[in-house]
Amino acid sequence: MKCNGISKVIITMGLCGLAFAQAAGDLTAPPAAADPAAREIREYQRLLDDGDFKSTDGWQLRAVRDEIRPRSWLDEAVGHRRPGALALSGNGNAAAAGYWEKEVAVETAAVYRITTFYRHRGVAYPRQTVHARIDWRDAAGKRMGQPDYIAESYPAGEWRRVDRVLRAPKGAVKARIQLGYQWCAAGSVWWDDIRFSRIVPPPARIVRIATIYHRPRGYKTAAENVESFARLIEQAAAQHPDIICLPEAMTLVGTNLSYVTAAEVIPGPSTQRLGQLARQHRTYIVAGLLERDGTAVYNTSVLIDREGQVSGKYRKVYLPREEVEGGITPGNDYPVFDTDFGRVGMMICYDSFFVDPARVLAAKGAELILMPIWGGDELLVRSRALENHITLVTSSYDMRTGIINPRGEFIATGNKDHPIAVTEIDLDQTFPDIWLGDMRGRFHAERRSDLPGEP
Repeated sequence: MKCNGISKVIITMGLCGLAFAQAAGDLTAPPAAADPAAREIREYQRLLDDGDFKSTDGWQLRAVRDEIRPRSWLDEAVGHRRPGALALSGNGNAAAAGYWEKEVAVETAAVYRITTFYRHRGVAYPRQTVHARIDWRDAAGKRMGQPDYIAESYPAGEWRRVDRVLRAPKGAVKARIQLGYQWCAAGSVWWDDIRFSRIVPPPARIVRIATIYHRPRGYKTAAENVESFARLIEQAAAQHPDIICLPEAMTLVGTNLSYVTAAEVIPGPSTQRLGQLARQHRTYIVAGLLERDGTAVYNTSVLIDREGQVSGKYRKVYLPREEVEGGITPGNDYPVFDTDFGRVGMMICYDSFFVDPARVLAAKGAELILMPIWGGDELLVRSRALENHITLVTSSYDMRTGIINPRGEFIATGNKDHPIAVTEIDLDQTFPDIWLGDMRGRFHAERRSDLPGEP
Protein backbone atom coordinates (compact mmCIF):
# COMPACT_ATOMS: atom_id res chain seq x y z
CA MET A 1 0.00 0.00 0.00
CA LYS A 2 1.39 3.35 -0.99
CA CYS A 3 0.19 6.81 -0.07
CA ASN A 4 2.37 9.72 -1.13
CA GLY A 5 1.29 13.17 -0.23
CA ILE A 6 0.17 16.20 -2.15
CA SER A 7 -2.86 17.26 0.02
CA LYS A 8 -5.58 14.79 1.14
CA VAL A 9 -8.37 12.75 -0.51
CA ILE A 10 -10.70 10.33 1.32
CA ILE A 11 -11.84 7.15 -0.45
CA THR A 12 -15.09 5.47 0.70
CA MET A 13 -16.32 2.04 -0.41
CA GLY A 14 -19.99 1.18 -0.39
CA LEU A 15 -22.69 -0.97 -1.92
CA CYS A 16 -25.09 1.68 -3.09
CA GLY A 17 -24.77 2.39 -6.75
CA LEU A 18 -22.12 0.75 -8.89
CA ALA A 19 -24.00 -1.73 -10.99
CA PHE A 20 -26.60 0.30 -12.68
CA ALA A 21 -30.32 0.37 -13.54
CA GLN A 22 -31.86 -2.85 -12.41
CA ALA A 23 -35.26 -1.77 -13.73
CA ALA A 24 -34.53 -3.48 -17.04
CA GLY A 25 -32.41 -6.24 -15.54
CA ASP A 26 -28.74 -6.20 -14.55
CA LEU A 27 -27.46 -3.71 -17.09
CA THR A 28 -23.86 -4.78 -17.57
CA ALA A 29 -22.99 -3.42 -20.98
CA PRO A 30 -19.34 -3.77 -22.05
CA PRO A 31 -16.93 -0.88 -21.59
CA ALA A 32 -17.61 2.20 -23.69
CA ALA A 33 -15.16 4.72 -25.07
CA ALA A 34 -15.84 6.60 -21.82
CA ASP A 35 -14.12 3.76 -19.95
CA PRO A 36 -10.76 5.15 -18.83
CA ALA A 37 -9.19 1.77 -19.59
CA ALA A 38 -10.00 2.34 -23.27
CA ARG A 39 -8.25 5.71 -23.31
CA GLU A 40 -4.62 6.74 -23.25
CA ILE A 41 -4.15 8.10 -19.73
CA ARG A 42 -0.75 9.12 -18.38
CA GLU A 43 -0.19 8.72 -14.66
CA TYR A 44 1.58 11.63 -13.00
CA GLN A 45 1.75 10.35 -9.42
CA ARG A 46 0.23 7.31 -7.73
CA LEU A 47 -1.14 8.36 -4.37
CA LEU A 48 -2.79 5.15 -3.25
CA ASP A 49 -2.25 1.52 -4.25
CA ASP A 50 -4.01 -0.80 -1.80
CA GLY A 51 -4.68 -4.48 -2.39
CA ASP A 52 -3.91 -8.00 -1.17
CA PHE A 53 -4.92 -6.75 2.25
CA LYS A 54 -3.15 -8.24 5.28
CA SER A 55 -4.53 -5.47 7.50
CA THR A 56 -6.99 -2.62 7.04
CA ASP A 57 -3.93 -0.30 6.88
CA GLY A 58 -5.58 3.04 7.39
CA TRP A 59 -9.02 2.19 6.06
CA GLN A 60 -11.71 3.00 8.61
CA LEU A 61 -15.35 2.01 8.82
CA ARG A 62 -17.76 4.95 8.85
CA ALA A 63 -21.48 5.02 9.59
CA VAL A 64 -23.89 7.81 10.44
CA ARG A 65 -25.13 5.89 13.49
CA ASP A 66 -23.66 2.93 15.38
CA GLU A 67 -26.96 1.03 15.30
CA ILE A 68 -26.92 0.89 11.49
CA ARG A 69 -23.20 0.21 11.19
CA PRO A 70 -22.66 -2.69 8.75
CA ARG A 71 -20.47 -5.60 9.72
CA SER A 72 -16.92 -4.97 8.50
CA TRP A 73 -13.94 -7.28 8.31
CA LEU A 74 -10.73 -8.06 6.49
CA ASP A 75 -11.43 -11.21 4.49
CA GLU A 76 -8.16 -13.06 3.97
CA ALA A 77 -9.84 -15.78 1.88
CA VAL A 78 -11.27 -13.51 -0.85
CA GLY A 79 -9.42 -11.22 -3.22
CA HIS A 80 -9.39 -9.87 -6.74
CA ARG A 81 -5.91 -11.08 -7.72
CA ARG A 82 -4.69 -12.59 -4.44
CA PRO A 83 -6.47 -13.20 -1.11
CA GLY A 84 -7.16 -10.19 1.06
CA ALA A 85 -10.11 -7.80 0.62
CA LEU A 86 -12.09 -5.28 2.65
CA ALA A 87 -15.60 -6.60 3.27
CA LEU A 88 -18.97 -5.25 4.41
CA SER A 89 -22.29 -6.97 5.05
CA GLY A 90 -25.77 -6.14 6.28
CA ASN A 91 -25.46 -8.75 9.04
CA GLY A 92 -29.22 -9.20 9.14
CA ASN A 93 -30.00 -5.47 9.42
CA ALA A 94 -31.99 -4.03 6.50
CA ALA A 95 -31.11 -0.51 7.71
CA ALA A 96 -27.36 -1.16 7.61
CA ALA A 97 -25.44 1.65 5.90
CA GLY A 98 -21.78 2.53 5.99
CA TYR A 99 -18.52 2.52 4.12
CA TRP A 100 -14.79 1.95 4.24
CA GLU A 101 -12.94 5.25 4.04
CA LYS A 102 -9.39 6.45 3.51
CA GLU A 103 -8.08 9.97 3.07
CA VAL A 104 -5.47 11.01 0.51
CA ALA A 105 -3.85 14.40 -0.10
CA VAL A 106 -4.62 16.13 -3.40
CA GLU A 107 -3.93 19.38 -5.20
CA THR A 108 -6.81 21.71 -5.88
CA ALA A 109 -8.21 21.54 -9.44
CA ALA A 110 -5.84 18.71 -10.43
CA VAL A 111 -7.13 15.63 -12.30
CA TYR A 112 -7.30 12.19 -10.70
CA ARG A 113 -8.23 8.64 -11.60
CA ILE A 114 -9.72 6.14 -9.20
CA THR A 115 -9.96 2.42 -9.93
CA THR A 116 -11.10 -0.38 -7.65
CA PHE A 117 -12.74 -3.79 -7.93
CA TYR A 118 -15.72 -5.19 -6.07
CA ARG A 119 -17.84 -8.32 -5.97
CA HIS A 120 -21.01 -9.01 -4.05
CA ARG A 121 -23.07 -11.92 -2.81
CA GLY A 122 -26.71 -12.04 -1.80
CA VAL A 123 -27.42 -8.54 -3.14
CA ALA A 124 -30.60 -8.38 -5.22
CA TYR A 125 -30.07 -4.77 -6.34
CA PRO A 126 -26.34 -4.04 -6.48
CA ARG A 127 -26.88 -0.60 -8.02
CA GLN A 128 -28.92 0.30 -4.97
CA THR A 129 -26.68 -1.37 -2.39
CA VAL A 130 -23.08 -0.91 -3.55
CA HIS A 131 -21.50 2.48 -4.14
CA ALA A 132 -18.20 4.31 -4.45
CA ARG A 133 -17.69 8.03 -4.17
CA ILE A 134 -15.07 10.71 -3.59
CA ASP A 135 -15.78 13.28 -0.88
CA TRP A 136 -13.60 16.36 -1.44
CA ARG A 137 -12.50 18.46 1.57
CA ASP A 138 -10.49 21.60 2.27
CA ALA A 139 -7.62 21.86 4.77
CA ALA A 140 -10.08 22.37 7.64
CA GLY A 141 -12.14 19.33 6.64
CA LYS A 142 -15.03 21.33 5.16
CA ARG A 143 -16.74 19.68 2.21
CA MET A 144 -15.86 21.30 -1.11
CA GLY A 145 -18.64 21.04 -3.66
CA GLN A 146 -20.56 17.76 -3.60
CA PRO A 147 -19.19 14.20 -3.44
CA ASP A 148 -18.63 12.58 -6.83
CA TYR A 149 -20.49 9.28 -7.19
CA ILE A 150 -18.82 6.78 -9.46
CA ALA A 151 -21.72 5.10 -11.21
CA GLU A 152 -19.55 3.58 -13.92
CA SER A 153 -18.47 -0.05 -13.50
CA TYR A 154 -17.23 -2.63 -15.98
CA PRO A 155 -17.15 -6.45 -16.03
CA ALA A 156 -13.95 -8.05 -14.72
CA GLY A 157 -14.65 -11.78 -14.46
CA GLU A 158 -16.47 -12.44 -11.18
CA TRP A 159 -15.66 -8.88 -10.11
CA ARG A 160 -16.57 -5.48 -11.47
CA ARG A 161 -14.11 -2.66 -12.06
CA VAL A 162 -14.96 0.84 -10.88
CA ASP A 163 -13.04 3.43 -12.89
CA ARG A 164 -13.44 7.16 -13.30
CA VAL A 165 -11.45 10.30 -14.05
CA LEU A 166 -12.33 13.30 -11.87
CA ARG A 167 -11.13 16.84 -11.31
CA ALA A 168 -10.71 18.03 -7.73
CA PRO A 169 -12.88 21.08 -6.97
CA LYS A 170 -11.20 24.40 -6.38
CA GLY A 171 -10.17 24.61 -2.74
CA ALA A 172 -10.05 20.85 -2.21
CA VAL A 173 -6.83 19.49 -0.71
CA LYS A 174 -8.16 16.17 0.60
CA ALA A 175 -10.05 13.33 -1.03
CA ARG A 176 -11.97 10.88 1.07
CA ILE A 177 -12.39 7.66 -0.85
CA GLN A 178 -15.55 5.94 0.30
CA LEU A 179 -16.59 2.41 -0.68
CA GLY A 180 -19.95 1.49 0.77
CA TYR A 181 -22.80 -0.90 1.45
CA GLN A 182 -26.38 -0.05 2.38
CA TRP A 183 -29.94 -1.29 2.91
CA CYS A 184 -29.51 -5.00 2.27
CA ALA A 185 -29.86 -7.31 5.28
CA ALA A 186 -28.48 -10.53 3.84
CA GLY A 187 -25.79 -9.47 1.38
CA SER A 188 -22.05 -8.84 1.41
CA VAL A 189 -19.56 -6.92 -0.71
CA TRP A 190 -15.78 -7.14 -1.08
CA TRP A 191 -13.45 -4.35 -2.24
CA ASP A 192 -9.89 -4.87 -3.47
CA ASP A 193 -7.10 -3.37 -5.60
CA ILE A 194 -7.89 0.26 -4.83
CA ARG A 195 -5.79 2.73 -6.78
CA PHE A 196 -5.92 6.52 -6.76
CA SER A 197 -3.56 8.52 -8.98
CA ARG A 198 -2.99 12.03 -10.14
CA ILE A 199 -2.93 11.97 -13.94
CA VAL A 200 -2.00 14.23 -16.80
CA PRO A 201 -5.31 15.80 -17.87
CA PRO A 202 -6.56 13.71 -20.81
CA PRO A 203 -7.65 15.43 -24.02
CA ALA A 204 -11.26 16.53 -24.26
CA ARG A 205 -13.62 14.01 -25.88
CA ILE A 206 -14.97 16.31 -28.57
CA VAL A 207 -17.79 15.06 -30.79
CA ARG A 208 -19.09 17.06 -33.74
CA ILE A 209 -22.82 16.49 -34.22
CA ALA A 210 -25.02 17.40 -37.18
CA THR A 211 -28.79 17.06 -37.42
CA ILE A 212 -31.04 17.81 -40.38
CA TYR A 213 -34.46 19.46 -40.63
CA HIS A 214 -36.10 18.39 -43.89
CA ARG A 215 -39.60 17.30 -44.90
CA PRO A 216 -39.70 15.72 -48.37
CA ARG A 217 -42.72 16.66 -50.47
CA GLY A 218 -44.04 15.43 -53.77
CA TYR A 219 -41.97 12.26 -54.06
CA LYS A 220 -43.49 8.88 -54.79
CA THR A 221 -40.84 6.39 -53.71
CA ALA A 222 -38.60 5.71 -50.74
CA ALA A 223 -35.55 6.06 -52.98
CA GLU A 224 -36.58 9.57 -54.04
CA ASN A 225 -37.00 10.57 -50.41
CA VAL A 226 -33.56 9.22 -49.55
CA GLU A 227 -32.00 11.19 -52.41
CA SER A 228 -33.60 14.39 -51.15
CA PHE A 229 -31.85 13.79 -47.83
CA ALA A 230 -28.62 12.84 -49.60
CA ARG A 231 -28.23 16.40 -50.87
CA LEU A 232 -28.45 17.74 -47.32
CA ILE A 233 -26.13 15.04 -46.01
CA GLU A 234 -23.56 16.22 -48.55
CA GLN A 235 -23.90 19.78 -47.26
CA ALA A 236 -23.67 18.69 -43.63
CA ALA A 237 -20.64 16.52 -44.38
CA ALA A 238 -18.73 19.60 -45.52
CA GLN A 239 -18.64 20.58 -41.83
CA HIS A 240 -16.97 17.25 -40.93
CA PRO A 241 -19.41 15.88 -38.35
CA ASP A 242 -18.75 12.66 -36.48
CA ILE A 243 -22.44 11.78 -36.66
CA ILE A 244 -25.49 13.00 -38.60
CA CYS A 245 -29.07 12.50 -37.40
CA LEU A 246 -32.02 12.16 -39.80
CA PRO A 247 -35.75 12.07 -38.93
CA GLU A 248 -38.31 9.35 -38.34
CA ALA A 249 -39.78 7.30 -41.21
CA MET A 250 -37.79 9.28 -43.76
CA THR A 251 -38.76 6.88 -46.54
CA LEU A 252 -42.48 7.37 -45.85
CA VAL A 253 -43.06 11.07 -45.17
CA GLY A 254 -44.53 13.04 -48.07
CA THR A 255 -45.34 9.97 -50.17
CA ASN A 256 -48.59 8.08 -50.60
CA LEU A 257 -47.00 4.95 -49.18
CA SER A 258 -48.31 3.21 -46.07
CA TYR A 259 -46.20 1.99 -43.17
CA VAL A 260 -46.27 -1.48 -44.70
CA THR A 261 -45.59 -0.55 -48.33
CA ALA A 262 -42.72 1.74 -47.28
CA ALA A 263 -41.08 -1.02 -45.26
CA GLU A 264 -37.91 -2.75 -46.46
CA VAL A 265 -35.41 -5.20 -45.08
CA ILE A 266 -32.43 -3.88 -43.14
CA PRO A 267 -29.79 -3.91 -44.55
CA GLY A 268 -31.59 -2.92 -47.72
CA PRO A 269 -31.74 -0.29 -50.47
CA SER A 270 -32.03 2.72 -48.17
CA THR A 271 -29.24 1.66 -45.81
CA GLN A 272 -27.07 0.87 -48.83
CA ARG A 273 -27.43 4.43 -50.16
CA LEU A 274 -26.96 5.99 -46.73
CA GLY A 275 -23.98 3.70 -46.21
CA GLN A 276 -22.37 5.01 -49.38
CA LEU A 277 -22.66 8.55 -48.02
CA ALA A 278 -21.37 7.56 -44.58
CA ARG A 279 -18.36 5.79 -46.08
CA GLN A 280 -17.63 8.62 -48.52
CA HIS A 281 -17.67 11.26 -45.78
CA ARG A 282 -16.32 9.12 -42.92
CA THR A 283 -19.25 9.85 -40.64
CA TYR A 284 -21.87 7.94 -38.69
CA ILE A 285 -25.49 8.35 -39.79
CA VAL A 286 -28.65 7.71 -37.75
CA ALA A 287 -31.85 7.43 -39.80
CA GLY A 288 -35.48 6.52 -39.16
CA LEU A 289 -36.82 3.84 -41.54
CA LEU A 290 -39.66 1.33 -41.81
CA GLU A 291 -38.29 -2.20 -41.47
CA ARG A 292 -39.77 -5.49 -42.62
CA ASP A 293 -38.64 -8.65 -40.84
CA GLY A 294 -40.71 -11.66 -41.85
CA THR A 295 -44.34 -10.82 -41.20
CA ALA A 296 -43.49 -7.95 -38.84
CA VAL A 297 -43.05 -4.29 -39.75
CA TYR A 298 -41.10 -2.09 -37.32
CA ASN A 299 -40.56 1.64 -36.94
CA THR A 300 -36.76 1.43 -36.79
CA SER A 301 -33.77 3.71 -36.37
CA VAL A 302 -30.48 2.51 -37.82
CA LEU A 303 -26.90 3.41 -36.93
CA ILE A 304 -24.58 3.33 -39.93
CA ASP A 305 -20.86 3.48 -39.20
CA ARG A 306 -18.03 5.29 -40.97
CA GLU A 307 -17.44 2.22 -43.15
CA GLY A 308 -21.01 2.39 -44.40
CA GLN A 309 -22.18 -0.70 -42.52
CA VAL A 310 -25.30 -1.02 -40.38
CA SER A 311 -23.70 -1.32 -36.95
CA GLY A 312 -26.90 -1.11 -34.93
CA LYS A 313 -30.63 -0.68 -35.04
CA TYR A 314 -33.37 0.18 -32.57
CA ARG A 315 -37.03 -0.77 -32.99
CA LYS A 316 -39.44 1.77 -31.53
CA VAL A 317 -40.82 0.41 -28.25
CA TYR A 318 -43.71 2.80 -27.63
CA LEU A 319 -46.23 2.90 -30.46
CA PRO A 320 -49.14 5.35 -30.64
CA ARG A 321 -52.50 3.86 -31.57
CA GLU A 322 -52.19 5.17 -35.12
CA GLU A 323 -49.08 3.11 -35.77
CA VAL A 324 -50.59 -0.01 -34.22
CA GLU A 325 -53.62 0.41 -36.50
CA GLY A 326 -51.21 0.86 -39.40
CA GLY A 327 -49.70 -2.57 -38.81
CA ILE A 328 -46.53 -1.70 -36.86
CA THR A 329 -45.09 -4.13 -34.28
CA PRO A 330 -43.27 -2.72 -31.23
CA GLY A 331 -39.67 -3.44 -30.34
CA ASN A 332 -38.75 -4.79 -26.93
CA ASP A 333 -35.24 -3.60 -26.08
CA TYR A 334 -33.17 -0.46 -25.51
CA PRO A 335 -29.77 -1.32 -27.02
CA VAL A 336 -26.67 0.86 -26.79
CA PHE A 337 -23.86 0.96 -29.33
CA ASP A 338 -20.17 1.74 -29.01
CA THR A 339 -18.71 4.08 -31.61
CA ASP A 340 -15.17 5.36 -31.99
CA PHE A 341 -16.12 8.48 -30.00
CA GLY A 342 -18.44 7.14 -27.29
CA ARG A 343 -21.52 5.09 -26.49
CA VAL A 344 -24.81 6.06 -28.13
CA GLY A 345 -28.44 5.06 -27.89
CA MET A 346 -31.48 5.78 -30.04
CA MET A 347 -35.11 6.65 -29.36
CA ILE A 348 -37.95 7.39 -31.78
CA CYS A 349 -40.67 10.04 -31.39
CA TYR A 350 -43.41 8.69 -29.07
CA ASP A 351 -40.73 7.10 -26.87
CA SER A 352 -40.14 10.61 -25.52
CA PHE A 353 -43.58 10.57 -23.84
CA PHE A 354 -42.34 7.86 -21.45
CA VAL A 355 -39.50 8.01 -18.95
CA ASP A 356 -37.96 4.56 -19.31
CA PRO A 357 -36.37 4.64 -22.81
CA ALA A 358 -33.98 7.51 -22.05
CA ARG A 359 -33.47 6.36 -18.46
CA VAL A 360 -32.44 2.84 -19.44
CA LEU A 361 -30.17 4.09 -22.22
CA ALA A 362 -28.42 6.42 -19.77
CA ALA A 363 -28.17 3.64 -17.20
CA LYS A 364 -26.55 1.42 -19.83
CA GLY A 365 -23.88 4.05 -20.31
CA ALA A 366 -25.16 5.96 -23.33
CA GLU A 367 -23.46 9.35 -23.54
CA LEU A 368 -25.50 10.61 -26.48
CA ILE A 369 -29.08 9.84 -27.54
CA LEU A 370 -30.11 10.30 -31.18
CA MET A 371 -33.87 10.65 -31.71
CA PRO A 372 -35.56 10.67 -35.11
CA ILE A 373 -38.96 12.22 -34.36
CA TRP A 374 -41.93 13.19 -36.51
CA GLY A 375 -43.13 15.76 -33.99
CA GLY A 376 -44.12 15.91 -30.36
CA ASP A 377 -44.04 17.74 -27.08
CA GLU A 378 -40.82 19.75 -26.97
CA LEU A 379 -41.00 20.10 -23.19
CA LEU A 380 -41.04 16.33 -22.77
CA VAL A 381 -38.13 15.91 -25.18
CA ARG A 382 -36.06 18.48 -23.31
CA SER A 383 -37.02 16.82 -20.03
CA ARG A 384 -35.58 13.49 -21.20
CA ALA A 385 -32.20 15.19 -21.62
CA LEU A 386 -32.48 17.11 -18.36
CA GLU A 387 -33.62 14.30 -16.09
CA ASN A 388 -30.99 11.87 -17.39
CA HIS A 389 -28.18 14.44 -17.63
CA ILE A 390 -27.37 13.52 -21.20
CA THR A 391 -27.11 15.21 -24.61
CA LEU A 392 -30.07 14.42 -26.86
CA VAL A 393 -30.30 15.08 -30.62
CA THR A 394 -33.60 15.50 -32.48
CA SER A 395 -34.32 15.42 -36.20
CA SER A 396 -37.94 16.33 -36.86
CA TYR A 397 -40.61 17.52 -39.27
CA ASP A 398 -43.06 19.22 -36.89
CA MET A 399 -40.96 20.49 -33.97
CA ARG A 400 -37.54 21.96 -33.40
CA THR A 401 -34.66 20.00 -34.83
CA GLY A 402 -31.54 20.41 -32.76
CA ILE A 403 -29.06 19.39 -30.11
CA ILE A 404 -30.16 19.58 -26.46
CA ASN A 405 -27.58 19.70 -23.69
CA PRO A 406 -27.85 17.94 -20.29
CA ARG A 407 -29.52 21.04 -18.85
CA GLY A 408 -32.40 20.64 -21.31
CA GLU A 409 -31.32 23.61 -23.43
CA PHE A 410 -31.18 23.70 -27.23
CA ILE A 411 -27.60 24.63 -28.12
CA ALA A 412 -28.08 24.36 -31.90
CA THR A 413 -31.22 24.25 -34.04
CA GLY A 414 -32.20 23.67 -37.65
CA ASN A 415 -35.24 25.02 -39.49
CA LYS A 416 -36.65 25.49 -42.98
CA ASP A 417 -34.31 28.37 -43.79
CA HIS A 418 -31.26 26.81 -42.12
CA PRO A 419 -31.90 23.06 -42.21
CA ILE A 420 -28.55 21.87 -40.89
CA ALA A 421 -27.60 22.29 -37.23
CA VAL A 422 -24.00 21.51 -36.27
CA THR A 423 -22.23 21.83 -32.95
CA GLU A 424 -19.42 20.31 -30.93
CA ILE A 425 -19.77 18.86 -27.45
CA ASP A 426 -17.29 17.45 -24.95
CA LEU A 427 -18.59 14.11 -23.67
CA ASP A 428 -16.58 14.56 -20.47
CA GLN A 429 -18.08 17.95 -19.65
CA THR A 430 -20.08 17.99 -16.44
CA PHE A 431 -23.08 20.17 -15.62
CA PRO A 432 -23.06 20.33 -11.81
CA ASP A 433 -26.10 21.53 -9.94
CA ILE A 434 -25.19 24.32 -7.55
CA TRP A 435 -26.65 22.40 -4.58
CA LEU A 436 -26.50 18.75 -5.65
CA GLY A 437 -23.27 18.55 -7.65
CA ASP A 438 -22.75 16.39 -10.74
CA MET A 439 -26.08 14.61 -11.06
CA ARG A 440 -25.11 12.19 -13.83
CA GLY A 441 -23.41 9.79 -11.42
CA ARG A 442 -25.52 10.74 -8.44
CA PHE A 443 -28.80 10.11 -10.26
CA HIS A 444 -27.89 6.51 -11.03
CA ALA A 445 -26.47 5.95 -7.55
CA GLU A 446 -29.55 7.23 -5.72
CA ARG A 447 -32.40 6.16 -8.02
CA ARG A 448 -34.63 3.52 -6.38
CA SER A 449 -34.81 0.87 -9.08
CA ASP A 450 -35.55 -1.78 -6.43
CA LEU A 451 -39.12 -0.56 -5.95
CA PRO A 452 -41.86 -1.97 -8.19
CA GLY A 453 -42.84 0.52 -10.87
CA GLU A 454 -45.90 -1.22 -12.26
CA PRO A 455 -49.18 -1.96 -10.43
